Amino acid sequence: MSIPDHINSPSDSKQEAASLEHRRDDEPPAVIAGLGWRYHHIGVPTDIPRNDEKYIPQYKMYVSGFSSSPYGIEWMRFEPDSPLPKIIRTVPHVAFEVDDLDAALQGREMIFPPGSPSDGVRSAMIIHNGAPVELITFGRKFQAA
Repeated sequence: MSIPDHINSPSDSKQEAASLEHRRDDEPPAVIAGLGWRYHHIGVPTDIPRNDEKYIPQYKMYVSGFSSSPYGIEWMRFEPDSPLPKIIRTVPHVAFEVDDLDAALQGREMIFPPGSPSDGVRSAMIIHNGAPVELITFGRKFQAA
């Protein structure tokens, strides 16, 4: 599978739509097959408190389920004054682990800049066709903000 041009550089939506027509049913997404990104989790906004919630104060949000879900489902519950954009607070997102966050962000529309939600984690949010996508990397050198 070749990597469509829009994966490596900005493009208009017509070009993106055309490139998506070439993916066969049995092929993984181009960012996995061509760029080596790895599925990490899906984040699902909720307004239901859960027993195992962990609070992330800088984002005024609670997360739960990630450590116990065999499928990588993370529930996200937000305080009304969370600083995160509305789309992150209301639309589920898929997250991919990347080796180099800064390189992965090149040419992509960012909706939330790189930050460190917890020690050893650095992530940012981009948007693709109206859907938020989280890019995440791990390393001991990152300290939570």
